[in-house]
Amino acid sequence: MTNFPADYTPPAVWTWDKDNGGAFANINRPIAGATHDKTLPVGKHPLQLYSMATPNGVKVTVMLEELLAAGHSGAEYDAWMIDIRSGDQFGSDFVAINPNSKIPALMDHSAPEPVRLFESGSILLYLAEKFGALLPTDPARRTEALNWLFWQMGSAPYLGGGFGHFYAYAPIKIEYCIDRFTMETKRQLDVLNRHLADNEYLAGSEYSIADIAIWPWYGGVASGAVYNAAEFLQAQDYPHLLRWADQIGERPAVKRGKIVNRTWGDDLSEQLRERHDASDFELRTQDKLAPAETD
Repeated sequence: MTNFPADYTPPAVWTWDKDNGGAFANINRPIAGATHDKTLPVGKHPLQLYSMATPNGVKVTVMLEELLAAGHSGAEYDAWMIDIRSGDQFGSDFVAINPNSKIPALMDHSAPEPVRLFESGSILLYLAEKFGALLPTDPARRTEALNWLFWQMGSAPYLGGGFGHFYAYAPIKIEYCIDRFTMETKRQLDVLNRHLADNEYLAGSEYSIADIAIWPWYGGVASGAVYNAAEFLQAQDYPHLLRWADQIGERPAVKRGKIVNRTWGDDLSEQLRERHDASDFELRTQDKLAPAETD
């Protein structure tokens, strides 16, 4: 095995080179903390979401829309855009909610003392327990749902930060890296496909936060919506995963949740950059706004 580049050997001490290239090189850095002062807006609802429609962000907007569809009016929320491409996640108010500077972040102002929430899995679990929904009450089924929720939290970094980065975003294509993370991604797809051969949903017969957590990543990859890699990964080899992904993708709450805080794509009806009321889906998608507001 040769080194790549050919003359590269790791130094005794790594130092930060801000010109390392890549899609997010302008915001990546090896230290935490805020880079600038920025006050976050606060809307009219107790739940204030600060996010973007990446797979991790979609988990929470889908969860909130599912809760509202089930009649939990307390799940009404304001969703504010945090543009991670521009470094909004390093603003002072955002860092105060999530010291890890990752979306999504949520504030619950319904309690006497506001509750801050970060990490999408923690947010899903908090909301499920708060509203008594989308998490089985039977201990064995609840544990199965949590098994898969935490499986996603541990596995998806190999899909996103591994496969996605080197396949889609890295400034150079490195065969070793793409092979390494493609192998792991396909193994994970096979894990899901085998399980879903005998189960309608991840926790069995009951739709839960496990499905909501896993669908944006693995359903997105299988359908080609994430990384445009369905052909490369031979997604057709995972029919049970595709059945599950299609089934969840047809849910009305999922269709709504996936467009919240979305700012890209040719179909402007699939972009709701901020969400403050249920009527926004009919009145405030980018295709319905004045041209000056779509810039």
